[in-house]
Amino acid sequence: MKVIYHCYGGSHSSVVAAALHLKWLDPTRLPDPLDLIHLPYFDKTQDSDFGRIHYMGTDESGHDIYILGKKGMGERCSAMLMGVAGLLGVEHEVMAVNCMSRVNLLMAMGGFISRRLGWTAIGRPLLLLGTRGAFGSICNLVEITRLKTSQ
Repeated sequence: MKVIYHCYGGSHSSVVAAALHLKWLDPTRLPDPLDLIHLPYFDKTQDSDFGRIHYMGTDESGHDIYILGKKGMGERCSAMLMGVAGLLGVEHEVMAVNCMSRVNLLMAMGGFISRRLGWTAIGRPLLLLGTRGAFGSICNLVEITRLKTSQ
C-alpha cells in the first residue's frame, strides 16, 4: 500500500501525519517545536514542490508513506490520485489522505505567513503553536489511516 498524505502546502499537516505514521513522533507526547522543525519538509517547501509527491519512508507493515502539497485542489486531489491509480489498475494499492480537515486557524495563518510571505520569524511561531494544538486531531487521522491500511 502507498499512503499519500496531502495538504495545502505539503509542509505542515501532511508532514506531521507522515511522521506520526512512520513513528518519528510519539502520539502520546506533544512534540516540542524543535521536534517539528527537524522533520523533513516541515515548513521548508517551495513553490516548485507543489504537485510533487515526496517519499517519506516505509512503515513497519511495509506501506510506503508520501506527502503532497496540492494548493487549492481540496478533495479533488484525492479523486485525481485515485483516478490515476485506477487507470493504472492499482487503486487497491493507493490511499490518498486529505489532512486539511485537521488544520486549525493558527496553522493556516502561520503557514501562510511563513511559506507564502516568507516571514518565518512571524509565521513559524504561530504555525508551531497551531500544529501543537492540532496534534491530537492529526494523531486521530493517522490512527484511522493505519486501521484502514491493515484491513
